[in-house]
Order: sequence, then structure tokens, then C-alpha cells
Amino acid sequence: MLVTLFRLLSRLPLPILHAVGSALGWLVYLVSPKYRRRMAANIRRAGFGDSLPQAVREAGKNVLELPFVWCAPPQRVLDSVRVEDWDVVQQALDAGGGIIFLTPHLGCFEITAQVVATRTPLTVMYRPPRKEALKPLIEGARARGRLRLAPATLSGVRTLLKTLRSGEPIGILPDQVPQNGEGVWADFFGLPAYTMTLPGKLQQMSGAPVILTYAERLPRGAGFVLRFFRLDRALGDTAEQQARTINAAMEELIARCPAQYFWSYHRYKAPKGVARPAAARA
Repeated sequence: MLVTLFRLLSRLPLPILHAVGSALGWLVYLVSPKYRRRMAANIRRAGFGDSLPQAVREAGKNVLELPFVWCAPPQRVLDSVRVEDWDVVQQALDAGGGIIFLTPHLGCFEITAQVVATRTPLTVMYRPPRKEALKPLIEGARARGRLRLAPATLSGVRTLLKTLRSGEPIGILPDQVPQNGEGVWADFFGLPAYTMTLPGKLQQMSGAPVILTYAERLPRGAGFVLRFFRLDRALGDTAEQQARTINAAMEELIARCPAQYFWSYHRYKAPKGVARPAAARA
């Protein structure tokens, strides 16, 4: 049923999906106090409170564009994206040492891997959806062409490392809250956030360069612009240093189009079994 609905919606023009999504964003914001409080608190804490009205609309667009990104014909999806700074990626590919792509929940983050996978094989880490009904939709939509999936398990981590050592790129969403034992507390917009240590570990073990990427959503359904930036600063020696460096890099990306970040995400939660640091408790 859900797959059928998404396929039907995918036939609509992107401007219509984004227009309806804007209205949906406001509807959810107004009827859900918990959602409203978290989104407003997170964006104001980061210093982008003026962007809150636009962020409400962008959150709705993010949901309504998923049928297009996941179910529309691949060429139609690709035609909606303008790629900039690909030379940053090509230089790393030519060096043959693998690449660690880091993509925060910014803009149309679902489209980034699809575009990259049209130009090079790519393995991305993902968490299977909690609802079984969503599994065929999400996995089928994401595993297109040369895009491969690695589950967020020990075997999935081994797959990522093997992929890097073979000279191929991988992709990770670094601002997802990891499970107990898989992260450290590091500041994110001035407040401690439990941050995954995996990107730093993989970089240390493989020596692969880190490239930041995000797809900015253009106004009025005009499509997306996919951008790439090489992280030239050293990550650091300890897990805490690496997490803070990556969080700082994510903050810089988000500052480029703050209204398009996923501010409703519970970024500052403590996973089960993880004690909050004193600063977070305060």
C-alpha cells in the first residue's frame, strides 16, 4: 500500500510536491507540540532562530520529495540535480585510496548517494527502518545501480573498511545518534551531543580522505544543487577530538543553508545506557 502510494506521488512534478510539502510542514508544526518545541529549541540554540519559519516549510518538503527521490525514474531524478565541485571528488578517486563521504541531515540528503553512485561505486551505511512495512520501500529505493547498502552492524562496519581498502568510497550520516558504546560526547552547536566515532576510526585505519557533501534544495521546486568539500584539517588522535572536528565541519555546512537542516531530529538524546555529561544535564 505504501509503495503504491509513493509510486503514485512520484509522478507529480517536483514543484507540486514541494508546494504541498510546505503546507504539510506547517500542519505538523502546529498540531504537534513536542515536534514544535524540539524544532524551535534546536534551531534557536544553534543561532538560526530567524530561519525557523522557512525551516518549518523545508521540513515538509523533505517528506514530500521522498516519493520523487525514491520512486521516480532514475534519469528524471538525476535531471533535477546540478553537480558542483566534482573535481574535488575526482581527484580523490584518481588517487585510489577510497573516500569517506560525510553527509549531514541537510537539504535532500537522500539524493546525494544516488547521484554519486552514477559516477562511482558507493557503499553507504544505513539503519533498517523500525517498521517492517517501510523496509522494501526504503531498501529498494536506496539500492539502485552501483549504490550498495551496509547495515549499521559489526558486519556492516567490516564491509565499509573492506570497501575503503579496495579503493572505493563509502558514505555515512555522521549526525545520527549512535548506540551505547559507539559514540562519545562532543559539542554540537554549543551543547554536548552523543556523536558516532566510526568516521574517525575508519579514517585512521584506511587513511582515506574525508569529503563533505550536501544537496541544497532550490526554491519553487527547481531541483537541487549537490556540492562537495574536502575536509583538509586533521581529525585528531582521540575519539573525542575526531568527533568534535567532524561536528564542527557539520556546523559549517549547516550554516550555508540553516533552514534546510533536520532540526526536529532528537540530536541531543542520550541512548539507553549512556550517562549524560554534566554540561548536558545542566
